[in-house]
Amino acid sequence: MNERNLTDTQATNDGREPMTAYQSPLLASYEKEMAAYRPQPSPGGGQGKRRNGTSFAAYLTSFLVGAMLVGGFGYAADRGNLFGGQAPAAGDSGSAAESAAGITAASVKAKGDLATIFETSSPAVVKIENYAVPTYSMRSPFGGRGGGRQRQASEPVLAGSGTGFFFSTDGYILTNEHVIADADELKVTVEGYDEPLTAKLVGSNDELDLAVLKVESPDGQAFPALELGNVDQTSIGDWVIAIGNPYGLDHTMTLGVLSAKGREITIADEQGDHTYRNLLQTDASINSGNSGGPLLNERGEVVGMNTAVNSEAQGIGFAIPSSTIKEALNDLMNVKPVVS
Repeated sequence: MNERNLTDTQATNDGREPMTAYQSPLLASYEKEMAAYRPQPSPGGGQGKRRNGTSFAAYLTSFLVGAMLVGGFGYAADRGNLFGGQAPAAGDSGSAAESAAGITAASVKAKGDLATIFETSSPAVVKIENYAVPTYSMRSPFGGRGGGRQRQASEPVLAGSGTGFFFSTDGYILTNEHVIADADELKVTVEGYDEPLTAKLVGSNDELDLAVLKVESPDGQAFPALELGNVDQTSIGDWVIAIGNPYGLDHTMTLGVLSAKGREITIADEQGDHTYRNLLQTDASINSGNSGGPLLNERGEVVGMNTAVNSEAQGIGFAIPSSTIKEALNDLMNVKPVVS
């Protein structure tokens, strides 16, 4: 059945927007169908007898016509936006539907912001490799004295690796002290350079687990650098981002929240138990190789340095707050280089 939608634009006298009235032939069809089942007058002027029954086809036809009529009215209301104010402009149907449902684009925006933070911050994050000359325990073949630990004259081998980040465009890098401990040579992989750069140790603090390195730019260009933020402006529950090189997987980003402040942990190492105080706790994934990497806030500022993880639990990592780093930075920069 061919149908036409007839429209009549009527102007209002009270200054409101013109309203489009939709007239559908469905209404006429519905009335015609219903009239067929009304009692007809008898030849004597009285009411005729009702039909003994109405066929299933008649019921079905009436139902379908009614459904089409309601659907036509609903379509007309949607097209004219009779119940929702001004009709949406072409191309805005998606955002208008989201607004009508109470949905905002905050989640999409947040994802875009996180991607931007990673894109702008990641070049300032570096991989640090610790090379050391191995030591061997040698025992005299004749027994008795003469044994002991001796350093052999050989080339340094890779002893471990971690993460660091530029905090100055002239090549100064922050990292953990345990990442560079006992190194004979330090190699730093910087995004944009084909070969690792040799780093010098400027200063370190074993108690705070902090160290500063220095590399020279091969092409004289400034390095990208991250800003040390104010951790006091970051609240528990705020989003934080960790970037590092876990298990050698360069520039890995993980996301979490700031779980707590002022944590105290004790770590046992070769020198005995070491207690770290006033740490940040986060559920952003921190694994071996993340040590020394930045913990960023939603503005891309460094609020902490990833330093430890509870290996017996999930989602419990720790970072040195930026306030501690700032307090120690001047002393670290004034220490003379140890590794040449």
